[in-house]
Amino acid sequence: MKRTIKKLGVLTSGGDAPGMNAAIRAIVRCASYHDIDVIGIKRGFAGLINGEFIRLNRRSVANIIQKGGTFLETSRCSEMFTVEGRKKAIDAMKEEGIDACVVIGGEGSFKGAAALSEESDVDFIGVPGTIDNDIWGTDYTIGFNTAVNTALDAIDRIRDTASAFDRIFFVEVMGRKSGFIALEVGLAGGAEQIIVPEIKMDIEDLCQNLRESFRRGKKSSIIVVAEGNQMEDTINIAKYVEMRLKVECRVCTLGHIQRGGSPSANDRILASTLGIAAVEGLLNGKAGHAVGEIKNELVYTPFKETWENKKKIDERYFKFLPVLSI
Repeated sequence: MKRTIKKLGVLTSGGDAPGMNAAIRAIVRCASYHDIDVIGIKRGFAGLINGEFIRLNRRSVANIIQKGGTFLETSRCSEMFTVEGRKKAIDAMKEEGIDACVVIGGEGSFKGAAALSEESDVDFIGVPGTIDNDIWGTDYTIGFNTAVNTALDAIDRIRDTASAFDRIFFVEVMGRKSGFIALEVGLAGGAEQIIVPEIKMDIEDLCQNLRESFRRGKKSSIIVVAEGNQMEDTINIAKYVEMRLKVECRVCTLGHIQRGGSPSANDRILASTLGIAAVEGLLNGKAGHAVGEIKNELVYTPFKETWENKKKIDERYFKFLPVLSI
C-alpha cells in the first residue's frame, strides 16, 4: 500500500561528502514530482533539534549538482545520544508537520535516524553519503569516487617530486576505520605499499620490501597510508624507515582536501539515483532502511544491518602489489 507523505524533511549529517548536494537536489525534485512539500533541515541533527528549517522547492536546488559540500550544512551532534535531545528533535518535527525524513550521511547518522524512527511516528530512510565507503548495503557511497580521484591527483604530483629527489613519500589519506580510499588510491597511483586499518603490517616487512625494490633499481617509492592504520603514526613510520634504510623520507598528509571539490560524474549519478530511490522507498513502505546500489541494482537495507555488518575491503588488491611494483 502506497504511503501518503505531505511534508518531507531532508538533512545531511556527519562529515560532508562531494555529491551530497546532488542527492538533495534529486530528493527535492522527486518529492516535488509527487506533490510533496519539502523542508530542508540546516546543520544536520543539531539543526533539527533547534528547528532550523527552510522550505525547498525545485528551484531552490537549481545549479547545485556540481557543487561540493552540502548547502544545508552539517554537524556532529552529541545531543542525539540523549533521550532529551531526541525528544527536542521529535517535537520540532511535529510542530513543523514533517511526517517523513531523508537522512544523508554515514553510520552515526543512520543510528540517529533509527533512534528517531523508533521513538516517533516519523518515517526515516537513509542515503549513504561518506567518503570512507564503509557502509554495509551498497557497493559505493556518495563521495567516495571523488575522494579517490582527488587523492590520486595529489599522488600523481607527489610522484614527480619523489622521482626528482630519489625519495620515499608516505602519503596519508583519510580512513580512520577503513582502508577503502587507501586501497583504491594506492593501486591506481602505482604505490609500492598500502597500509590500511584492516590488515596489520610489520614495519620490518615494509623495510625489507623497500630494500628489495631498491636492489631492483628503484630510486623512489610511494607508500599510501590510511590515517587509522594499526602500525604507527605516519610520521613515526617514515622516521623509522629513514633510520633503517638511510634514505630520505617525506610525509604528505592530504587531509580534508579529499572532502572538498566538485563531485565526479560517478558521484553525481549515484547521488541522483539514490536520492530518487529514497523518496520512492518512503512512498512504498521502505522506511527504516538505507538505500544502496549493489551490482547496479537498487537495494534497501534495514538500518541496524548497516552498522552490525562489516563491509570488507577487496584483499585481492594486496596480491596485485608485488606484481605491479616490480
